[in-house]
Amino acid sequence: MEDQSVVDVGDVRLAYRTWGDAFGSPVVLLHGLGGSAANWEAAGPLLGQEWRVFALDLRGHGESDWPDDYALDLMAEDVVGFLDELELDRVGLVGHGMGGVVARLVAQEHSDRVERLVLVETPAPFPGDPGPAGRAEGPVDYDENAVPAVHDQLADPGPDADGFLGDIVSPTLIITGGPESKMEQHRQADVASLIPDCRLITVPGGHRMHETRADQVAAHITEFFTS
Repeated sequence: MEDQSVVDVGDVRLAYRTWGDAFGSPVVLLHGLGGSAANWEAAGPLLGQEWRVFALDLRGHGESDWPDDYALDLMAEDVVGFLDELELDRVGLVGHGMGGVVARLVAQEHSDRVERLVLVETPAPFPGDPGPAGRAEGPVDYDENAVPAVHDQLADPGPDADGFLGDIVSPTLIITGGPESKMEQHRQADVASLIPDCRLITVPGGHRMHETRADQVAAHITEFFTS
């Protein structure tokens, strides 16, 4: 069964969904740019069979506050504040797309809080084009100001961003979407080579395979967390 709740983290109210046993080991899921916790509706209940799963709406997305300040490091601090408020000491942390970048920042800067890290189709911290950031057609469930702000940070993460990958001490799994993805897949192998304890797998299905092939993605995450 899915539950929906909110929690105040500093000046930002974050909405989140939960699945699984209240006494299970915690796993936190982070969505991509322009998404929400709803993107995990397929995989969340599957992971909830083994874990206590929390899926956040990051600031500017879904039911969380839209504060018009969308730096990726602020989102990472929101996640740490969320862990503090819910008294979650160490978690399995899973991020898709932008959420993977946020998860990576948490693992780099707060290694004591991340038991294991999973990056699903996550932009590499190298200068480049992470994809289009045009306006979506029809109504959207996010602050449109968030898209260009975050997109610019993803495209230009800074000249030394890749140097911090070595600070990730948590065992890490990178899941790529294969030939159907528009992300440069060889960049994912470059990231994996720079994280000390990292494995890389492919689940063919493109950028959103955590939705379209949720059973496979959930199975790989569960296997990784129990290995």
